[in-house]
Amino acid sequence: MAARMLSSLVPSPSTDVSTPTKNRSLRQNTRVLSTGSNASNVEASTSTAVTRTAVSLEYASLRHSGHCPLGMYVTPSPDNLLLWDAVFFVHQGYYTDSILKFRMTFPPDYPEHPPVVQFLTDVFHPLISQQDGTFNLAPRFRPWRPKEHHVFDVLHWIKAAFKKHALDEIKEADCFNKEAYRYHDTTSSFAALATQSSMLSQSASALFDRDHPSMAGKGSHSMQFKELRPDQLDALRKKLGLQDWENVLEKES
Repeated sequence: MAARMLSSLVPSPSTDVSTPTKNRSLRQNTRVLSTGSNASNVEASTSTAVTRTAVSLEYASLRHSGHCPLGMYVTPSPDNLLLWDAVFFVHQGYYTDSILKFRMTFPPDYPEHPPVVQFLTDVFHPLISQQDGTFNLAPRFRPWRPKEHHVFDVLHWIKAAFKKHALDEIKEADCFNKEAYRYHDTTSSFAALATQSSMLSQSASALFDRDHPSMAGKGSHSMQFKELRPDQLDALRKKLGLQDWENVLEKES
């Protein structure tokens, strides 16, 4: 289409006796180059618009039942629609009680290629790089199919990857953390390291400190945790209509 646009705008070779041939040729070449630049800008702008629309629709779809996994909270960055921040509360398995912050970055040509998932919280996991927190999507999306795969599929795979059945099936070639792959050889040792990872993720420094070492070079996370005093926590519970577990258990007994 760009070629047809160019050809339709190139001046016809009619003779203009009032203008030297050399200058006329120069003007024609300049017009062709200018048109080509505009066509590239239009294509880039269209591509960006398509990507932003696709990402917006993906986020809107998370409100549908079953699309956003239980225990996950996701929000686009206030400054960049193509960057989402998320928190994953792990409820069962080796990583029970972990509170994991991660980020999804969408490529300029999404949905042709999948988003990049990066954990900002340090976590000992075979599919997560200890260098930069990158999470490997390949075991689930091999290959990525733009018309079939969506963000909610990615979120469900992230959650599943922390469960035993998924850990059992991970291949060594897919592991970004080769040390964690020893799970297959020494389950007890792996379980201890996963538990330690979970405890660290719950620490005050990991939750509240923006300068925590695990955040180095990754930028600030838009979901910020705030430590509350007991009286502030009680006030918030009342506002939300929540009760302490002790009170709930007393009523049930």
